[in-house]
Parts: sequence; C-alpha cells; structure tokens
Amino acid sequence: MQTNRRKLIDRSFTISGWLSIVLLTVSLLIVLGPIVVRGSRAFIFRETIERRKMLLEQFNRGNPGALAAETKAVDRLRRPVYDAISEYEKSLSFVERLKQNKSGAPLFDLKEHLRALLGPFPSESQPILLRDRYGETRWDSTLARLNDVLYTEEYEYPDPTQMGVLVRRPRNEQFAGTPVETIFPYIEQSIEQMMRPRLTLYWRFLADTSKDAHFFGGVWAELLGTIYLTVGAMIFAVPMGVLSAIYFVEYSGDGRLVSLLRTFISTLAGVPSIVYGLFGLAFFINTIHVSEGRSVLAGSLTLGLLVLPLVIRASEEAIRTVPHTYKEAALSLGAGRWRTILTVLLPAALPGILTGIVISMGRAAGETAPIIFTAAVSMGKPLKIWNALTTETPALPWNIYNLCSEHQAVDEIRHVQYGMVLTLVGVVLFLNIAAIILRARIARKLKG
Repeated sequence: MQTNRRKLIDRSFTISGWLSIVLLTVSLLIVLGPIVVRGSRAFIFRETIERRKMLLEQFNRGNPGALAAETKAVDRLRRPVYDAISEYEKSLSFVERLKQNKSGAPLFDLKEHLRALLGPFPSESQPILLRDRYGETRWDSTLARLNDVLYTEEYEYPDPTQMGVLVRRPRNEQFAGTPVETIFPYIEQSIEQMMRPRLTLYWRFLADTSKDAHFFGGVWAELLGTIYLTVGAMIFAVPMGVLSAIYFVEYSGDGRLVSLLRTFISTLAGVPSIVYGLFGLAFFINTIHVSEGRSVLAGSLTLGLLVLPLVIRASEEAIRTVPHTYKEAALSLGAGRWRTILTVLLPAALPGILTGIVISMGRAAGETAPIIFTAAVSMGKPLKIWNALTTETPALPWNIYNLCSEHQAVDEIRHVQYGMVLTLVGVVLFLNIAAIILRARIARKLKG
C-alpha cells in the first residue's frame, strides 16, 4: 500500500514538473513572441525610395547614379498629383484660397497627408525638421498613410444619448467636380510605382546613430551606453562581491555581527531599484561629487551597489560548494591560507561565481530606475571611452521607456521601440549563453 502511495506521489511530482515546464515555455512564447516578431521589423522590412534618399543624404550610403534615375522616374509619376492640386488652387478665389489654407479645411488636410506620404511639394522650400523632408520610408507605414489620403474619419451621433460612431468616407467626395477628384484613384493604383518598395536587411540598426529623435537611424548610442554602464557596474561590484564572499566563508565565523551583516545583504537584495537611484543621486552626485551631474560613473556605481548583494550571495554559495578536502589537501602541502584561496578555492568555485556575475550583468543591463537620476538622457551621441566617466549617456532601458511613453510620435516609431527591446533581450541572452559556454569550458578543465 505504501509502495503504491509512493509511486502515486512520484508520478504527481513528475506531472507537476512537466506542467511547470510547459507553462513556463508557453509564458515565454507569449511574452517573447511579439517582441521577436515586431522587433525584427526594425531589421527586416520593405523600404521605399524615400528611405533610399534619406540614406544617401544623411548617411552617405547608396548609389547616387541609380537613385537619381529612380527619383526621376518617380517624380514623373507624382507630377500629375501636384499639377491637379495646383490647378485646383488657381481656380479658387482669394478668399476661398485663404479658407482652404487653414487647418481643418479639406485641401489643407489633403496636402498634409500627401506631404507625409510623398514628401514636400516640389514648389516648397526644404523643411527644417528632418522628418518633414522625406515621405514615408517604410512600405507598411506607406499603406497606412495611403488610407489617410483616400479616406476621412469623423464621428457621427445618431443617438445623442450614445457615444459617437466612427465613420470613414472617401475623401474624393469633398472634391467632387474638381481636378483633385481624379488624383485619388490614380494614387491608389500607382502607389507602388511611386514609392518603389524593396525588401532590405538593416543590420546597421545596431551601428547607426539616431537621426531626428529616432525617426531615422539606429540605436548605437543607446547600445554603447548600456555596455558602458553594465561593464562599469561589474568593475565595481565583482571585486567587492567576491572579496566579501571570501571573508564570510573563510574569515568571519558565526558571530552576531556577521549574522547582522548577512541580514543587511539579504535586505539590500530586496530593496526596490528606485531607492538605489535616489541614493545614487543623493550620495554619488550631490554628496561626494563623483561628477558635476549625471554621468556614466555615477550610474555605474549605483548599478554596482544594486547588484552587489547578488554577487556576494552567488560567490559565497559557489565557494561553499567546493569540497572541503581541496582546502585540506592544499594546507597539508604547506600552502598558506590566502594562497589556498587563490589557487584552489577560487578556481574550483569559478563556474558558480561566473554564473552569479552574468545574472547580475543581465539585471544591471535591464534596470531603468537607478539610471534615470544618475546617468541616462533621452538623446545623445555615442560616447568616446575617455569621456564615459564624466558624461551622461543614452541607454536602452531608459530610452525604451521614453520612446513608448513620452515621444511625440509614439505610434510612428513602433518598430524602433520593439527593435530596442529585442536588442536588449538579445544582449542579456548573449551574456547568458556566453556564461554557459565559459562555465562548461572551465568545468571541463577542472575535471582534467
């Protein structure tokens, strides 16, 4: 009877374990699936001729001769649109022209959408903002903008007691009987020839700097800033964490003071990250003045404090798992205590220590709250390594939040937001894979 009960309990635990694995896998797919799918659109998409113009003018990248021929053919297709609008404007009286040039007027709205789709009109001067100098640079956003050109949206209230109903109407109804009426079917039929979409792999998303608040370009400044902050945090946290773990295991004993210190470390591991950010601002910047304001140094020290408890606990557990016979053998051969620690205990505990370090690096790379007050800015150029200690920097976690919540054109740069998230996830995943490989190699060497 007891044997049957044990078998039933074992099977229950086995089924529970498999269910947990399945649920974890499904949860990861639900979370990471949209990130991978939508983030990949920052790297693989169909670019239009407007983007090729931008790349040549802003990044000096492309074939000028081929682009000039392509631009000439596209301008010839777009010319009937501009001519029809010009002809319609000439037919208006002075008063009617003034009315149509006001925001909300049918012609004004149409021209705004056409500028966003095709770029500035040939007769207009070059806009100041970079985003206004080009039409839609991506084919998916081109189709969305085309819909805005062809249709208007307005709310109707058939029942005053109910909420309004959004109604879409063809925009050509507003220009019935005018030359502009003919451009709508023409644009719909010719949009692909006007924009010349072409599939592209934009791997330079990781290496290009941002242009015009991330309307164009990549995330190199943010990626480099994240690397500076993470590496700086580990330069501070790893030596202190490993030395503290050695002290707790080999020197401290089991006194009340040591127990109190362990309690403090456990408490610090659970402190919200925003508290570390405020502490970094108050202590590193306003009290000891490691820099005049926000800087990579202040952010790295703050992140180092954040991950220090994790490094200490991971290193302490790794050292404790080293068989006691290793230490006894070294001491019996005449090695001193410190030499035994350096040549025997630390090499044997290195796989576990590395695991803790990499987990800490992943957390440091993804933290936002500590760097808001100490290091991060919304926009900035890539830092030179000799300026990194005293200068503030963009960083992936902060810029992801900033682009998703505070950017004025948040819906137009969704691909950049998801591309940043995918890049950050990729950095953390790379660190973990590197740790697994390094740990496996060290473990093989230790086994001989």
